[in-house]
Amino acid sequence: MNKSSIALCYLILFFSFSNAQDFIIKGKIVDAFSKVPLESATVYVESLKDSTLITYSISENNGAFELEGKTKLKEANIFFSYNGYKTLVMKLNIKPSVDLATVQMEEQAQELKGVQVLGERVPITIKKDTLEYNADSFSVRPDATVEEVLKKLPGVEVDSDGKITVNGKEVNEITVDGQVFFSKDPKVVTKSLPKEVIDKIQITDTKTKKQQFTGEESDGENMSINLTIKKDKNKGYMGRVAAGYGTDERYQANGLLNYFNNKERISFIASSNNINNSGFSFDEIYDMVGNTRGGYSGARESGLINNYGNGITTSSNLGGSYANAKKGEYEIDGNYFFAYSDNYNDQKTSRENILPDRRYFSDSESSFKGTTNSNRGGANIEYDIDETLRISIEPSMSVNRTTSKSINNATSTDANGELINSNERTSDDDGFQRNFSNQFNIMKKLDTLGRFVSFSFSNTNTENKNISNLVSNRQVFGDDPSEENLDQLSNVDNKRDSYDLEVSYRHPLTEKLFLDFEYEYRHDNRDNKKDVLNYEEATNRYTDFDETLSSDFNFKNVQQTPSIGLRINDEKLNFNFRASYKFTDLNNQDFLQSTTFSKAYENLLFSSRLRYTISKNKRLYARYRTSLDVPSVNQLQPVPNVNNPLNIVIGNPNLSPGVEHNISFNYNDYNWKERTGIYAYSGIEVQKNRVSAISTTDDNFLRTTRFTNIDGNYNGYAGMGYSKQIKKDSTFTAKFNIRPSLSFGQQVSFTNGVELKAKRFDVSPRISTTFNFKELLEIEPGYGVSFNNTKYNLDGIEDVKYTSQNANLRMTSYWPKNLIWGNDLRYSYNGNVGPGFKKDALFWNMSLGLQVLEQKGTIKVLAYDLLDQNINTRRTTGEDFIQDYQGTVLQQYFMASFTYKFDQFGGKKDRGSRSYRM
Repeated sequence: MNKSSIALCYLILFFSFSNAQDFIIKGKIVDAFSKVPLESATVYVESLKDSTLITYSISENNGAFELEGKTKLKEANIFFSYNGYKTLVMKLNIKPSVDLATVQMEEQAQELKGVQVLGERVPITIKKDTLEYNADSFSVRPDATVEEVLKKLPGVEVDSDGKITVNGKEVNEITVDGQVFFSKDPKVVTKSLPKEVIDKIQITDTKTKKQQFTGEESDGENMSINLTIKKDKNKGYMGRVAAGYGTDERYQANGLLNYFNNKERISFIASSNNINNSGFSFDEIYDMVGNTRGGYSGARESGLINNYGNGITTSSNLGGSYANAKKGEYEIDGNYFFAYSDNYNDQKTSRENILPDRRYFSDSESSFKGTTNSNRGGANIEYDIDETLRISIEPSMSVNRTTSKSINNATSTDANGELINSNERTSDDDGFQRNFSNQFNIMKKLDTLGRFVSFSFSNTNTENKNISNLVSNRQVFGDDPSEENLDQLSNVDNKRDSYDLEVSYRHPLTEKLFLDFEYEYRHDNRDNKKDVLNYEEATNRYTDFDETLSSDFNFKNVQQTPSIGLRINDEKLNFNFRASYKFTDLNNQDFLQSTTFSKAYENLLFSSRLRYTISKNKRLYARYRTSLDVPSVNQLQPVPNVNNPLNIVIGNPNLSPGVEHNISFNYNDYNWKERTGIYAYSGIEVQKNRVSAISTTDDNFLRTTRFTNIDGNYNGYAGMGYSKQIKKDSTFTAKFNIRPSLSFGQQVSFTNGVELKAKRFDVSPRISTTFNFKELLEIEPGYGVSFNNTKYNLDGIEDVKYTSQNANLRMTSYWPKNLIWGNDLRYSYNGNVGPGFKKDALFWNMSLGLQVLEQKGTIKVLAYDLLDQNINTRRTTGEDFIQDYQGTVLQQYFMASFTYKFDQFGGKKDRGSRSYRM
């Protein structure tokens, strides 16, 4: 941004604020009949001319309210809204101080049939367990997505990857009119639907199917958002198409079509690109920007993409979904996706391996290429036989075909830099996976007191076939040199059939006190077969069957869990305590290795949750649970795995399940009067009998890894968040966020028979802000730093201390009209990274867009990684290693693109978005 533009912005800000006056409106809201104070009533001020929202607030528990604002207007309307009461409106003169004394609201009489009150636009409504925002009350730029309006809501945060949190609690589900939109991945909705079709944004705690049906409150682990479509936008279609091409043959094309007919919705989505983009965003500024680190940032569960998580991916996706519902009768949604992707990644790692009496260094370089074809589909059907009985079915299926080739060269050196061993390995894989799962539920309310019974049956059936060719050359140097060559063909055929039956019953003791009884039966059966054939030169074929590396076994895990719980459902206190006794029977029968074994375990497990509502805006959560970590088949099966000849892994059939104890706390508070929010959280997980790897390393640095049960492992975290929102009329808004956090833990392992403890303590404060002037200019700076410290219990091992920093700055200008200029800068610094790895980089994306065709089209040019500094470097530490990593990233490119949108609702074509009132 040049100096003249900056000066102009300051000049506009100066004249806007100099002509406006501060004001404060006070009063108390009560019931007109009983005179009882009304808590959490919405009070808001709008302009007389165009109903522009000036300011709003929420009444306190004693009914008192204060509205502070700044405006040039002399007169305005003030509204009072409360659920179940008539909306009250007054016209008042704007003065520096206005005292309305007592405001009396009357209860809403039963509405006569055919009578409608139009024009009411309450910005925010607080119901029993739902926070409801009116989307039109929060100004955003023209044609913004749902993600942009979410950023304006008090208490809501959206990070650079699209992750949404409400007062620190993550949003894990977004629905449209109560129905799934393509998938449960929130980003599919927030990055594709435009704000202009949204009426209400309803935020509540995520509920299970059982909680939704019975009407009980959620346990409060996550948050859900439901978007309601405007009535005039709920019949018609909405479409978006975009295409771009750039240097280095980079391209992207995507399209979205939605058809709405009240509760019926048909949607199609398609995309193709080679810039690591998930492909469903139509943001005019930042949509055609690849992921900075190589892999996709989320959305993998949606079925829209399919990749290996690192490097550069070329992908094509095609999908469709259907949803329909009839209140009190049925609700149905289904989707299908086809995805193709190919991926490549060149990476380099440097690891310092810690032994009790010495250390050695492993360096490796690898090259990976892989392709995937994926077909997946799913459905959700809920049918209400009557208002007391609901049946639901939720099937899903996927079929995947994968091929990949990996080449790896690794060396090991001692502390003096002398080469000890090396390994050259090539692996070719051809795999096929098929998965089918289904969940069937029957829920029956037995009375109106809260008594109900439910039955649930679920199954998961998977098949995994893979043919792998491993060619390896391992050399050992020094006084006793040796060389080992492997040329093997492995044929894996694994099947898993898992069935789960659950029956539960709730018995009310009083109006607010309940007993819960539950029984769960789980049967997990796995057939694993692996044939390893060595190459024979005499026959020029893979005919030498290697019995020591092959396996053919059946593994069964049968669990029975009766449980009893006590639950309190009160207006302020929601508490439950559950005791479970878990019977676990493990049985392994190996038809090749003669390693048949059986294990039986009995564990008493407890869980408890508490949610206390201090006031409408303050809540306290606490949770304790114990869980069982049953060893995996690979950890139990005593068959050597030689995929990495420098580290041979062997299972242990004598393992016991690990038990995890988890305690967590969370506190949320939002002050509507001050526009400030604060949340705090903490938690710790203590692991007993954790299944851990133990290693033995010989003089040639050849490692053998086995498994055992170890105590002493734990992980903990704590943090808080503070936000402050400032709004001056409709001219200027600012949002400040401070989020310090810390984490700590201890990892215990054994290497060469010696116990090794690594204690970790990390502190990571972060601050971010957002400044917006009349939706013409938005600036979003942020900075975070992380102080990392790892200490070891052995005197000969130095502690690891390093600092990493991240700074970002996003600037978006919508002035002059129809011209959109965006800048996205990110600076990263990774301290204490080893030699040969770049420590810092400044990553800068810039785009310039022009809206044409009555704002239906956008022509854009984009510069990705303008300074050509993008890197993918990181450091990780473990109980016996320190490792630096660097992988393939997307390099600098320039792209030109065109986006076009076409809508038609209620039989009329949309004529484009209106410009904002100034």
